[in-house]
Amino acid sequence: MQSLPIPPDHSAPISSSNGNIDTRQAHIRHITAADSTQRLPHWPQRLRAYLPGLMLANCLALAAMWIARHPWLQAHGLGTLTLALALGLLAGPLLGRFDAATQEGLGFSKQILLRLGIVLYGLRLTLQDIGSIGWQGVLFDAIMLGSTFMLAWILGTRLFNLDERTSMLIGAGSSICGAAAVIATAPVLQARPAQVTVAISTVVLFGTLALFLYPQLYQLNLRYMLFDWSAGWFGLFTGATIHEVAQVVAAGQSIGEEAAYLAVVSKMVRVMMLAPFLIGLSFYVARVLSPRTSDAAHTLGRIVIPWFAFGFLLAAGLNSWLPMPVVVLQGAHQLDTFCLAAAMAALGCTTRLSVIRQAGWHPILLAALLFGWLVGGGMLVGNVLVD
Repeated sequence: MQSLPIPPDHSAPISSSNGNIDTRQAHIRHITAADSTQRLPHWPQRLRAYLPGLMLANCLALAAMWIARHPWLQAHGLGTLTLALALGLLAGPLLGRFDAATQEGLGFSKQILLRLGIVLYGLRLTLQDIGSIGWQGVLFDAIMLGSTFMLAWILGTRLFNLDERTSMLIGAGSSICGAAAVIATAPVLQARPAQVTVAISTVVLFGTLALFLYPQLYQLNLRYMLFDWSAGWFGLFTGATIHEVAQVVAAGQSIGEEAAYLAVVSKMVRVMMLAPFLIGLSFYVARVLSPRTSDAAHTLGRIVIPWFAFGFLLAAGLNSWLPMPVVVLQGAHQLDTFCLAAAMAALGCTTRLSVIRQAGWHPILLAALLFGWLVGGGMLVGNVLVD
């Protein structure tokens, strides 16, 4: 007797080869879709995480820019960056339960806004500025930069038993352009916020002292004629040895127009040396400093190219060869100041004043010796090089 065919059971799993393939592909598509959903960036969530800290840093930066417009502060060289750091240090302990909510945005400000500010800082410079001070002025800047940084490195580690990163940060701030140089050097050194704050504190202290001291030195020399110092020479000396740009401007203007112009140009040439300095320092950190450290937070042996340094040079080149409207440059300068101020405010918010006390007197003593070299050694080098 012939058996009747059994109708297919649609509830059973498909056993054909094509069915198995379809089932597997559907399963794979389901898993892949789930994984890709997990990998997709949740931008609204990320924005909500960044927003509190960004708003805090930006508000403090705007407040610092507004306060810095006060005539007394401008006359005494207390610029926006210094004020932003001070406001951040004051605001940090007051965050309380909002501290965790602001960390993402403050970290973004310390990293991304910092690099953007350094790049835009290049628009303040032109390569033609070098010609106005001659090769002697450029060599003067280079000698003071190199010697001051090496002194900080050697004295900090051997005389004062400071770690290399703190010594280098103090050296960078003293030898190049103050707080801006410290916060630009920190990512290359992978420095901790406490180390950065200590270095900036020393720069602010002795840069402010230089602001008051230099005009008095010039007036004393006019009275007693101890040295053959012209206003132009003293302007070059001021630009090659005072820490902050704002302090250089204030000190130069207190002497005269010629001194102010040459002081600013000399200072801008020092700032222009920041990019090659960072590139060379990156190679040293990767090949020498990082392999010696036992701190797992530092990447061993890998060269971290400071790409923002190349952006800094590119911005200076564009400003030199591509005519830009004054309105565009003014807007870029305001944005540059705002980004750097936000980075400084974020740095202050994430640092507690106790770390400065814990650092002790050694960083201040190191900065004091560097200040003595900048004044005395700068006079010696300047008298030899510049007529």
